[in-house]
Amino acid sequence: MPISIEPTVELNIEKIRSDFPILDQKVYDKTLVYFDNAATTQKPRVVIDRIKQYYEKENSNIHRGVHRLSQIATEAFEKARLNVQQFINAPELYEVVFTKGTTESINMVASSFGDDQLKVGDEVIISALEHHSNIVPWQMICDKMGANLKVIPINDKGELILEEYYKLLNRKTRIVSVSHVSNALGSINQVQEIIKAAHEYQVPVLLDGAQAASHLPIDVQALDCDFYCFSGHKTYAPMGGGVLYGKADLLEKMSPYQGGGEMVNTVTFEKTTYNELPFKFEAGTPNVEAILGLDAAIQYLRGIGLDQIAAYEDELLQYGTSALESINGVRIIGKADHKTSIISFLIGDIHPYDAGTIIDRMGVAVRTGHHCAQPVMDRFRIPGTIRASFAFYNTKSEIDLLIEAIETTKKMFS
Repeated sequence: MPISIEPTVELNIEKIRSDFPILDQKVYDKTLVYFDNAATTQKPRVVIDRIKQYYEKENSNIHRGVHRLSQIATEAFEKARLNVQQFINAPELYEVVFTKGTTESINMVASSFGDDQLKVGDEVIISALEHHSNIVPWQMICDKMGANLKVIPINDKGELILEEYYKLLNRKTRIVSVSHVSNALGSINQVQEIIKAAHEYQVPVLLDGAQAASHLPIDVQALDCDFYCFSGHKTYAPMGGGVLYGKADLLEKMSPYQGGGEMVNTVTFEKTTYNELPFKFEAGTPNVEAILGLDAAIQYLRGIGLDQIAAYEDELLQYGTSALESINGVRIIGKADHKTSIISFLIGDIHPYDAGTIIDRMGVAVRTGHHCAQPVMDRFRIPGTIRASFAFYNTKSEIDLLIEAIETTKKMFS
């Protein structure tokens, strides 16, 4: 069953769609239907215009510049940090670190926290639902430090088996890192229960919010997570920008992830002292345009309302799920009781790549393959899936076009 959130205001989908220039085009002489939002979302005009404004009127390196352009760019950059703080309800502004995206954020925590906290025989817990970006960094640091990686299994619906998670927690556990929402199946994980159980052992929890931040209201204080990260490009912002939230006491203890400009206080050949938070973790010139674009995207989302977005996307998910289940031979992979707007499916014994290619020729963009979640596919003994992922600019009539494309694909392979 999808999530259930009642909207307080009905969305004006026609107006919203007009905000996204890329949707007003044709592919293969058919109007584009974009159902690859889990890979990256499209960008509203306000984001595109914000980038244009930066390069036309504000372009300058930020921080430490005394000239006017640098001051303007720095002020805008730090205003973006404030808006992110409010977007995720972080307690302190300096707990918001800008990164290149979710992948860099997780690598940062795995490297810096792992170097400082892990030793031989310690344990790190992840889940069987994770994106490779929340598997490989932990494997790397465990190999380096002699620690052990433990995995929470999933059931046939694509849900974490919490009873098995509770058995994994022990005095050797040093950190738990799980996705808030599965990128492959759309499952919304039971993160509050996961965090509560870990904290009983004084174990910090990182949440990979790459698939959650554009679909659900995020409140890191209510969740009480120790780290939270997400990518701008999956949140209607440009590629190359992201966020790591971390509780200040943990960030203070962690060594810098990279060395260079901005992250230092004083440098001599004998010794370097590090900058205060969050700058200790922001070495080098950041992707200013991406962060200013993220700021514009967040303001755009807040103007619409995350509750309204979640409710409408829930409608799309229910409609799409019912429509796909009505097609003979279609098998949905991942039927968690709580999901966001992702449907992974197979069409009979047609290979996902072959099916996706034909669906594309019908003007419908879907993603095929293992979705950087090979262990998920191994769990279900399949090579991959076709994934349709919806955003609030999508419509039920577009889902109808997907259904037509699936029926056409079936006929071609019959």
